Amino acid sequence: MARTNTAKQFMAERKSNCAQSVFRVFANDLGLDEDLALSVSQAFGGGMGHTGSVCGAVTGAYLALGLANKTSKDNPRQNIDKTYALMAEFNQKFKALHGSTNCTQLLGYDLSKPEGMKAAADAKVFITMCPNFVNDAVKIVEELLKLK
Repeated sequence: MARTNTAKQFMAERKSNCAQSVFRVFANDLGLDEDLALSVSQAFGGGMGHTGSVCGAVTGAYLALGLANKTSKDNPRQNIDKTYALMAEFNQKFKALHGSTNCTQLLGYDLSKPEGMKAAADAKVFITMCPNFVNDAVKIVEELLKLK
C-alpha cells in the first residue's frame, strides 16, 4: 500500500511521469539508486516519450520486473525468459483492468500530436486517469514479485 500511495502522490505533484512514478518506488528494494531510476525511466512517459505507444506505467513496471531478475552470466537467457513471462502475466492483469497497455487507447487521446496532447491536458486525464494506471501497475508488480 505504501508504494501505491507514494507513486500516486509523486505523480499527482507532477514531479514525474507515469514510468518514473512506477519504477522509482521499486528502485531501492531492487538495488538501484532512486535518482538513477528516475533518470533511466524519464523517456518513457506519455507512451514512450509522447508517442502514444506503451503506457508509461506499464513501461515502469517492465523496468522493475527486469531489474528484479538480475542477469546471470552462466545462463542469461533464463532470466530474460523469466522476465518475459512476468511481463506477459503483467499485461494480462493490466489489460483485464483497463483493456489495453497502449497509452492512446487508455487515454483516448493521441499524445504524439500537439492537439492530442493539449486536448488530453485540457480534459485533465493526466490527473484523473493516469494515477489509476500507476496505482494498478504498482499493485501488479508487487503481486508478481511477491513484495510487501
